[in-house]
Amino acid sequence: MKKTLLAMSMMAAFAAQASEVEYRIDLTHPEHHTGDVSMTFPETKADHLDVKMAAWRTGLYHILDLASGVREFVATDDDGNPLRWEKVDKSTWRIYLPEATEVNVSYQLYANELGRRSRHIDDSHAYLDASAVFMYTDQYRQEEANVTLEVPPSWRSVSGLERTGEHAFSAENWDVLVDSPIETGINKVFDFEQGEQDYQVVFWGHGNYDAEQTVADLKKMVAQASTIWEGYPFERYVFMIHATDGAGGATEHKNSTVIQRPRFSFAPHDEYLSFLSTASHEFIHTWNVKAYRADGLVPYDYQKENYTDLLWMHEGSTSYFQDHLLLRADIMKPTEYFDHLASAIQRHKHKPGAEVMSVAEASFESWIDQYGDRARNYSVNIYSEGAIVSWMLDIALLQETDGKVSYRDVHNALYQRFDADKEGFNDADVLAILKDLTGKSWQTWWQQHVMQPVDVDFTKLLEPVGLKLSYGNSDDVEMRAWAGWSAKPADNGMQLTLVERNSPAWDAGFTPDDIIVAFNGIRVDDKRFKAALKEMQPGDEVTVTYFRRDQLAEKTLTLGKIPKNDAKVVPVDEPTAAQKALFEQWLLIPYPGSEDSDK
Repeated sequence: MKKTLLAMSMMAAFAAQASEVEYRIDLTHPEHHTGDVSMTFPETKADHLDVKMAAWRTGLYHILDLASGVREFVATDDDGNPLRWEKVDKSTWRIYLPEATEVNVSYQLYANELGRRSRHIDDSHAYLDASAVFMYTDQYRQEEANVTLEVPPSWRSVSGLERTGEHAFSAENWDVLVDSPIETGINKVFDFEQGEQDYQVVFWGHGNYDAEQTVADLKKMVAQASTIWEGYPFERYVFMIHATDGAGGATEHKNSTVIQRPRFSFAPHDEYLSFLSTASHEFIHTWNVKAYRADGLVPYDYQKENYTDLLWMHEGSTSYFQDHLLLRADIMKPTEYFDHLASAIQRHKHKPGAEVMSVAEASFESWIDQYGDRARNYSVNIYSEGAIVSWMLDIALLQETDGKVSYRDVHNALYQRFDADKEGFNDADVLAILKDLTGKSWQTWWQQHVMQPVDVDFTKLLEPVGLKLSYGNSDDVEMRAWAGWSAKPADNGMQLTLVERNSPAWDAGFTPDDIIVAFNGIRVDDKRFKAALKEMQPGDEVTVTYFRRDQLAEKTLTLGKIPKNDAKVVPVDEPTAAQKALFEQWLLIPYPGSEDSDK
């Protein structure tokens, strides 16, 4: 009986081992941005095995050409004999199996896409997002995945994955692996604990960052997550920070984030706050899109677009919450937060697309690039406009419930009710949560603010929390001349890059790529382009000389008007007790000027 049990135990152990997928990458010659990838899939009894490279990566909702980095593809059986294969679509290699066998795959990977945050290899490091590095199969996607790196002697490897060796990691399955990037190379690593969670911060590249101060502020920031969610979806989290030669951006992952900034943009203070806002944004994503996610993204299908009309809740709401954590951690001052609000208001007021596109439509359309002149005039951004809709919903909830319910409660409920590994949520689920929290239907509000282009009255949005818009020291708003265009220097003048819809320049018939050379017969350059208009008054007519398709032409531009000063968000002169209370329930900090706020 003991022998039988021992045999069964050995067979079970062998079966468990055999079901694992083994990945290896040789990075010992990284100078030319290449690595040698190999992998072994368990014994397969089918007549073929399709191995795939993802067609997109999480956090960037666009189809990418990730398979283009693969060369020298080879497939062999468990004895090392070549297997016949063919490529059947842009991302799939079909390997034919004459008999049951393990399948070994190898290829050379070209990795020089730092700005995409997908894969980058050079003589100082490798950043590896599995979606752009390691192939997968549908059959073995849920099997344990082990990764071993061969790296130069001075390199150090870091990941949110479970470590199994100095340069080796293990993932529960490919879906965990693909959402857990690896940073290996010459770097600086700092560790800290906050609550029951462990954190690592890894810096790659030289820059003007203060590593110790950054780690200290990140420690304060992560502690504020408990003001939104009950519980943490991870035991260990890694901040990967790239100080680069121009690449910028960030991407959230299941247990980590990568943040890229030009190497000398971590200071002065405004730049540092911008960096911390990004870090907060990506950290919030660990809940909002990684722990709970819209049903159109569950499970991820890495071969095609994953459509949902709720991306605004993932990106826009995350953008809305990001500075709240910094405020509560006493990293950002209230006046700095108010400046960010004012900038958001300015952007919205000069975003004509907000009149024609809803955040729901923008979410669905995210797979199509929405950039440039037409995008601004006819589209909205799920980040900025999604943040405004989130702000509106937050204030509406606070007003409806006398401060008892906020938008934080909605996101905590989503976290408690929906596990992104099993089930996604939809509009009806959000509406059900809103009703559960407040006892009333939010269907009409949702239709008017989410499903339709939103009309924002910022005065009414700010007033309940004791804030207002100000354009100067006087109640009378001073105006200045306005054309409604943007431009960059060109060889012979100024080339228009943007013409705002329904602006004076739009009504006059100007369009991007027009090259403006003169106002009222006087030549203009980059110094005079803005200065000349500042000397004019609203209503003035200007004869504009310009080139279009290399032909000289003239148009008459009648200048409009906008406030001379940028908008500011400031406290009202005499806030009521109710306004102060709602402000404090909104941001969880004292109202400006109160006794507690001065401590």
